[in-house]
Amino acid sequence: MITTDKAISLENRYGAHNYHPVPVVLEKGDGVHVWDPEGNRYFDFLSAYSAVNQGHCHPRIINALKEQADTLTLTSRAFYNSVLGEYEKYITEYFGFDKVLPMNTGAEAVETAIKICRKWAYEVKGIPENRAKIIVCSNNFHGRTITIISFSNDPDANQNFGPYTPGFEKVEYNNLSQLENALQDEDIAGFLVEPIQGEAGVMVPDDDYLKKASKLCEKYNALFICDEIQTGIARTGSLLAVCGDCTCKSHCERQPEHYIKPDILILGKALSGGVYPVSAVLADNEIMDVIKPGQHGSTFGGNPLASRVAIAALEVVRDEHLAQNARKLGEIFRSEMKNLQKECNLIHNVRGKGLLNAVEINDSPESSTAWNLCVQLKNNGLLAKPTHGNIIRFAPPLVMTEEQLTECIDIIKRTFLEFER
Repeated sequence: MITTDKAISLENRYGAHNYHPVPVVLEKGDGVHVWDPEGNRYFDFLSAYSAVNQGHCHPRIINALKEQADTLTLTSRAFYNSVLGEYEKYITEYFGFDKVLPMNTGAEAVETAIKICRKWAYEVKGIPENRAKIIVCSNNFHGRTITIISFSNDPDANQNFGPYTPGFEKVEYNNLSQLENALQDEDIAGFLVEPIQGEAGVMVPDDDYLKKASKLCEKYNALFICDEIQTGIARTGSLLAVCGDCTCKSHCERQPEHYIKPDILILGKALSGGVYPVSAVLADNEIMDVIKPGQHGSTFGGNPLASRVAIAALEVVRDEHLAQNARKLGEIFRSEMKNLQKECNLIHNVRGKGLLNAVEINDSPESSTAWNLCVQLKNNGLLAKPTHGNIIRFAPPLVMTEEQLTECIDIIKRTFLEFER
């Protein structure tokens, strides 16, 4: 049996050092819990960056994987397969779009959306060739491909990887006046935005920001593109973060007063419940139909295994009312963290939506305080990780119960108060 020390040693010796993990090795997962090789149990408060919203190894999703794996896993898109059409019908009706372009990873899906947006700009909007530009936000995180890091302002993401891909204009997140000024450029094809900036520290915009941004895009004939890879699939208390404060009774009723339909929707992560890499780009016909045979593709995109897993993952979200649970538990969590803030000088700010939350530590981003707190949380049985130095993101699986959340809040409170002493 491998030990924690041996597993870490092997990764350090044979793996590229492109991550800085919290020093814990995970061997088994079930629901909201994970275990290390020595049998120590932890609450998972990262959820693989929101990929396991449905909990670790959800039996319904795992069974779908096993059943399909015994039948057919991959055909490539050179041929039709018997599951893809069923999946395409299911996901488009689920989110209210005409068509889906299936991919594998989140970064692939973002690249796909960029390509669709540019092609639409030339063939529908009429922007002269090679002049299309896409507006993005400062402090964004959409992935780590060369094109995506070309519009990042994080030096860790883009330093010494140039030359960079042109065609992007940056505006301040949650700043409508800057967005409108940028949209007045006739060569603007679209606006790519995270409804909540997760990697930047769970930055939640003003309540009316997304709705007004969508209206501005409509006014200037630019595509409103939502990257919901991390925020989507019930994480923020509604099916999509762009739904705002939708209090839907099922998975989403797309209530007109709340729902903002993006022109292009990007999904990934929890689209498979963390069981298999599955991502998707959704749009209506007038946008998606610019893509013709041979112009974009993926050997694995839309394979039978991915399709069957994604259907099961979305069914779990709907049938187990995970959006509603995330909304309810998120309100409890933020309330308790704000109460802790009153008695703990370590906490500068608490923010979030649903079960995507952050506690900003009262120290500089260059300090090790947040990291040391996460190590101590690990020692006390709860796993979380800092982002941007002094911000701890708390995002457990959405299958968490109120009783489990109460236990986790007690761990966090005890850890912070002991650390401060």
